[in-house]
Amino acid sequence: MHCSIEAPADREGLVLTASRDQTTRALNGFLTEIERRAYRMAQIALRHEEDALDAVQDAMIQLSRRYADRPQQEWRPLFYRILQNRIRDTQRRRTVRGRLMAWLPWNADDAGEAPDPLAQAPDPTPGPGARAEGDEIMLALQVALQKLPARQRECFMLRNLEGMDVAETAAAMGCSDGSVKTHYSRAVQSLREQLGEFWT
Repeated sequence: MHCSIEAPADREGLVLTASRDQTTRALNGFLTEIERRAYRMAQIALRHEEDALDAVQDAMIQLSRRYADRPQQEWRPLFYRILQNRIRDTQRRRTVRGRLMAWLPWNADDAGEAPDPLAQAPDPTPGPGARAEGDEIMLALQVALQKLPARQRECFMLRNLEGMDVAETAAAMGCSDGSVKTHYSRAVQSLREQLGEFWT
């Protein structure tokens, strides 16, 4: 019987392959975990389903291609920083497109926007009364979030929807811990004033 002993280089290659496979599985798990919340944040900021999906997918692809080898605890702030950059890029493109369209003849009736999926999403709470109240609260929150300055909205959503702490939020937003605390405090104060009876 012939026995072959693996060369050290081969063992090293197997270890590297196993490590890559483990990283890929961990990254896929991370992306699956944050996918829905990330989409919700992008949709609130962009108010357009396809633009929000594109922003989230672009952020996931960039994280996978450029930062998969970074420590796993860095993935969350990196991902949300990339996502917020994608959201801002989309908003800038819309502004430029809007300025161009102002100079071109077009029919406003043909440019209807897609319905807002958050406003139309069914509430899993049973009973028509609870559903109506839930829809009303979600709509009020969405409107209030839209009125916040972009950085306050970003900070509030990262802290509340994603559950990030101050340091993670600062890393994701590319600012200091103090700025995060200021943005968050102002966002909360503004939302309390706007939501009134709905605020808990």
